[in-house]
Amino acid sequence: MSAEEKSTLLLFGDSIIAGYGLATEESVPAQLQAILEKEYSVQVINGGVSGDTTSGGRGRLAWTLDKHHPDIVVLALGGNDVLRGIPPRITQENIAAMLELLKEREITTVLSAVQAPNNLGEGYLEQFNAIYTKAADQYDVPVYPFLIHKTFGNKELSLSDGIHPNAKGSKLIAHDLAKYLKENQELLSKLSRKHMTSIYGRSPSSSVIN
Repeated sequence: MSAEEKSTLLLFGDSIIAGYGLATEESVPAQLQAILEKEYSVQVINGGVSGDTTSGGRGRLAWTLDKHHPDIVVLALGGNDVLRGIPPRITQENIAAMLELLKEREITTVLSAVQAPNNLGEGYLEQFNAIYTKAADQYDVPVYPFLIHKTFGNKELSLSDGIHPNAKGSKLIAHDLAKYLKENQELLSKLSRKHMTSIYGRSPSSSVIN
């Protein structure tokens, strides 16, 4: 049996991606891997670092790309910028710098739009929430909704802090992200479909990668 070419999908973000408070197999990357590997020969990379800001992500993106050589990157950073009160201008500069690097390397990218909470004031909200749509337009990348927009504050889908998703919440996030990837033709073209490997049409299962 010949080796099957694998696509590499990098989820690059903070604790939401890293799987804060969860077992390894309960994290978003692991659960996305479990969903996608049923149809695709793909390795989902957990590029999450708990507490990371866009500045931290900007500083580690290049070597992460050098290490994993991803076909697709989902960029999901900015939540900790809000929590730390980092000026929107800084977040905007960092998002732009990361998208510029991904563009230079010709890597297909999805930008997940972080949303600031309403209690931070109208001025801050307007500035911060505009960052992602403007950057997406400038670099011609699709915008994906805030990863935790369905789980945030939901007791059934989040940990006791009301922010981080629990295992059930992570599964929902992974399910929605998988659906999005499958429905987007440009992204779908980057995923390697599994080939028939026996007369029964079964493909070897891949182990969960984190």
